[in-house]
Order: sequence, then structure tokens, then C-alpha cells
Amino acid sequence: QVQVKESGGGLVQAGENLNLSCTISGLPFRDYSVGWFRQPPGKERKGILCINKYASSLERVPFTVSRDNSRNTTNLQIRGLIAADTATYSCAAGLRLTCSWGSSLDTSGAEYWGQGIQVTVSS
Repeated sequence: QVQVKESGGGLVQAGENLNLSCTISGLPFRDYSVGWFRQPPGKERKGILCINKYASSLERVPFTVSRDNSRNTTNLQIRGLIAADTATYSCAAGLRLTCSWGSSLDTSGAEYWGQGIQVTVSS
């Protein structure tokens, strides 16, 4: 059984940095692409960044996504949080997962999802 579990969210102050972590079990992690999506209140879920099995990290300021195959984890770092970063953040995995900033779920190829974790930025 595949399990995808996010951690590290909560209430944060604007301007702070935040690290979210996602642990994925029940599949050969190193063979899967992994990535992060987010859904702001009242809006659609969209892609942030996804990385394939060959990459260790990918950056699109202020976001950095990384993976640790030895720990079956992927991390999302957000630097300099702003109110617009308030959203539910979700981790996903898929053999053909692909996403980029603002990309649609329809073409993501996500096979497995976490339940999501809330991040609320206070100003």
C-alpha cells in the first residue's frame, strides 16, 4: 500500500522561510518522479515544481524542491513567505509525473497523492 505523508505546515509569519517534507512508502521511490502542488483558498490546485528520478533538486525562486532517495522523502522549501502563499500544499508521485509552476493537474501524471497540509501566512 502506497502512503504519502506531508509534514511541516502550520501558521507562519510573512517573510519567514518554510520547509515542508513528504515521505512516500510502498513504492520504489528512486524510480518515481515526485513533486509539489498547492491549492489556495477558493482556487484550483496547481503545480509548483516536480523533479524526475534523475534530479536531486530543482529551484524556481522562491521555491526549491529536493529529494533524498535514501530516505524516500521530498522537501519543498519556500523562502520569504507572503500572504499569497497561503494554501494547502500537497505532495505527489508518479512514474510520469511532470509539473511546473502553475501547471494544471490534468497533465500532471500524478498517481499518488498525500492528503495535503495547510500553510497559513500571517502578515
